[in-house]
Amino acid sequence: MNSMGAPVRRGVGGFADGAGYFLKGFAWVARHPRQWLFGLVPALIALVLYVAALLLLGMYAGDFAAWATPFADGWSTALRDTLRILLGIVVFALGLVLSVITFTAVTLLIGGPFYEKLSERVEDSLGGAVKAQETPFWRSTVRSVRDSLITLLYVLAFTIPLFALGFVPVVGQTVVPVLGAAVSGFFLTVELSTLAMERRGLARRQRFAILRGDKSPALGFGVLAFLAFLIPFGAVVAMPAAVAGATLMVRQRLTPETPVTPIPPPM
Repeated sequence: MNSMGAPVRRGVGGFADGAGYFLKGFAWVARHPRQWLFGLVPALIALVLYVAALLLLGMYAGDFAAWATPFADGWSTALRDTLRILLGIVVFALGLVLSVITFTAVTLLIGGPFYEKLSERVEDSLGGAVKAQETPFWRSTVRSVRDSLITLLYVLAFTIPLFALGFVPVVGQTVVPVLGAAVSGFFLTVELSTLAMERRGLARRQRFAILRGDKSPALGFGVLAFLAFLIPFGAVVAMPAAVAGATLMVRQRLTPETPVTPIPPPM
């Protein structure tokens, strides 16, 4: 049973429930537009940084391809240039994939205080936020960076083989995109649910265990977020809603028994 007293659905039903929480996040920020604008600031900063990095990568991908293929210097001009153009395209494509994968973690790192406050306000609007332990800023930042790097290593362990399989005919155009969306979506949920779970005193391994134990909503939420983030500027626009939706899902579905601190009555 969840916090609303309804039976917890698994499989396709749970997937739909997870996607529903992402949409509920949009509904929440639509009712609180100031919070949406508040949450746009870190995402815009991250976007500027990523655009600059991708522009630099595009400018120097050819130079990197030439540096990485000295063995082709003696080849015919046409063959050497074809190899290096293809390698440059692959390098830039990998950069794009990594930008999608890491954008959420970097945005949350840049805007930690913003999104922490937004997540708390979501819980306050539902009757009270979990009383979190006070942690020094430097310690929470180090922990966030460490956890994000560990998550990135997990993502790369799946993404790099899938990227290589993407060049296999038929499989690369059918199975791989589905698996890629599922993997990226799951780890997006890992990142987006971190704020609400950490407030409940859950360490990284505990957070992973909870999400693995209830994979269907984690996948439903994350896959829809991943698809939204693929839309140009979608990651910026949807980031506050994604944080709000992840907070709702953690509170109502994943950790419904966590005690909360009631909102004090107005003075």
